[in-house]
Amino acid sequence: MKKFIQFSVYSLSALVLLMTASTKHLFAQELSVEVGKTEIALNEALQITATVTNGQLSGAGGFPEIKGFTKIGTSSSSYTNIINGKISQSQSVIQNYKPSKEGTFQIPAFTMSVNGKQVSFGGATVRVGAAVQQRDPWDTFFGMDNDASENVDYVNVKEDAFFAVAPNKDEVFVGEGFNLSIAMYIADQNQATMEWHEVGQQLTDILKKIKPSNCWEENFSVEEIIPERVTIGGKGYRQYKVYQANFYPLNNKPISFPSTEFKMIKFKVANRQSFFGSAYQKDFTVFRSKPKTVRVKDLPPHPLKDKVAVGNYKLEEAISSENLQTGQSFEYKFKVVGEGNISAAREPMLPEVRDFEIYPPNVKQQVNRSGNNVYGSKLFTYMAIPKEPNWYKLGDYFQWVYFNLNTQKYDTLKSALRVRVTGESKMNVSIESNDRGGFYDLIDEKNNDFVSINRDQAIKGFANIGILGLLLATAFFAFKKRKG
Repeated sequence: MKKFIQFSVYSLSALVLLMTASTKHLFAQELSVEVGKTEIALNEALQITATVTNGQLSGAGGFPEIKGFTKIGTSSSSYTNIINGKISQSQSVIQNYKPSKEGTFQIPAFTMSVNGKQVSFGGATVRVGAAVQQRDPWDTFFGMDNDASENVDYVNVKEDAFFAVAPNKDEVFVGEGFNLSIAMYIADQNQATMEWHEVGQQLTDILKKIKPSNCWEENFSVEEIIPERVTIGGKGYRQYKVYQANFYPLNNKPISFPSTEFKMIKFKVANRQSFFGSAYQKDFTVFRSKPKTVRVKDLPPHPLKDKVAVGNYKLEEAISSENLQTGQSFEYKFKVVGEGNISAAREPMLPEVRDFEIYPPNVKQQVNRSGNNVYGSKLFTYMAIPKEPNWYKLGDYFQWVYFNLNTQKYDTLKSALRVRVTGESKMNVSIESNDRGGFYDLIDEKNNDFVSINRDQAIKGFANIGILGLLLATAFFAFKKRKG
């Protein structure tokens, strides 16, 4: 028994030494992008390969579109070599391209993402020749029937994937945001080879069917489909988002997302590999999302229930000076910062103010979208003129009411600043500047009954009397002169 234990200890020590020695020969991680054969036949595939050497391949995205070629699926491979005690490992993702015609084509320089890092390729020239005979030369060597090699059957490999239209909340308040994602989920163990099919057109049709009309939308503007690792039910997936947005209900009607379809290109695999023949056959598969409903609750009763913002906010404020002079303007900034529908946030509702002349604010907003959240700020910049000397709490004037999602109660952001105003009272100056003079003071003393006057008839009457008077005067002087 003792001999057995002693042997085991020695064996363990030897194993540790071997592992230590081997580890010293591990190379640093290297990333590369390469193009395969640059002279191919019309019925052969062009390949671009992204490789990680001495590391785990966690993601590769951004394989280029090449004029004259069509993407027909991806495959992967991994290698481990031990030479003279040196361990070299590599993992690759291979993007296959099918040529559309014979000729000479250019692969322009491009940059793609490998393991989250940008890897560049300088470009290449590809020549596509006439199609070659798709016959396996080994068939004759092994005595197989010549025609049998042409009758390749293709097997449908079951995909391990699903399509989902997924809100991240089942219930929200009116005005509370929820995140909606539309995505394909492909399991790490998936063996089926698939490609995208008319994503833009499909997404347009899906959004026409599911987008709610009673919500404010903040679109995350997904421009590139980039895989993201997620775990669902303890199982690893790659999530490919094609759309993401936050929606904010405007009323308490439930929001329903019906089941929708999403089509993917899927490649069947040849049941017998031919040396020259194609290993894949193009087909389609349709995924269906599950219907979802988001319930919407009314906000608790409040006088400003239909006007307040909903979310989690804080106040940042600044003033040009806390020592003010009557009659001299100052600047005050009231900035609402936080998570929620910042675009719909209204300016603070000011009470009637006699001690200050406060002008409508300039407004500036910033909206950020990250993860599943929309957050940002809205800045209200006021110009004001104090009229009366005194100490003032700006919190008596500047307040902003909102519904706090953390406490699920109404809350108020109010200024914490206190200012001192010195100088002579400008209240009377303000009143005098608004005095419009004695004429207006007499308005209340005069009769304000309406009098109907036919202006044209009156003018004609006065004119006729004047003319008649001139005629009579002329006749009088003429008669007097003749008599004399």
